[in-house]
Amino acid sequence: MHGAFGQWWERIASGAVSRAQYRLAMVCQGGGVQNAARAASWYERAARRGHAESQFRLGLMYYSGEGVEKDYAAARAWWEKAAEQEHALAQFNLGVMYNNGEGVWADRSKAREWFGRACSNGLQQGCAWQRDLTRAGF
Repeated sequence: MHGAFGQWWERIASGAVSRAQYRLAMVCQGGGVQNAARAASWYERAARRGHAESQFRLGLMYYSGEGVEKDYAAARAWWEKAAEQEHALAQFNLGVMYNNGEGVWADRSKAREWFGRACSNGLQQGCAWQRDLTRAGF
């Protein structure tokens, strides 16, 4: 980010304000691939302070390898932190990981549990996947 506005955001985000760190990461991520690593850095700062949406987005970056080295274990760890805060998309993504065996042993029962938690938090896609796995006997 350039100019006085960018310097202001950096100064605010450099403090202990996780919401500002999240916002700065969003701006960096929207700036293209060259800013993805910087976005990941800001997401991580906010995520370490317990900001659930930053934990979720950092997990996405590790899952896809955007701005960081692709790392399913790191994605899972960040999504678990967000899921503990009832982040429905993080819960759903954990279900996908366990369903597909991505970075974990495939465990359809555990996947169904995660999809169920996402469903309980209002994510209809989680309800559908939970229903399908239940019908399949998991």
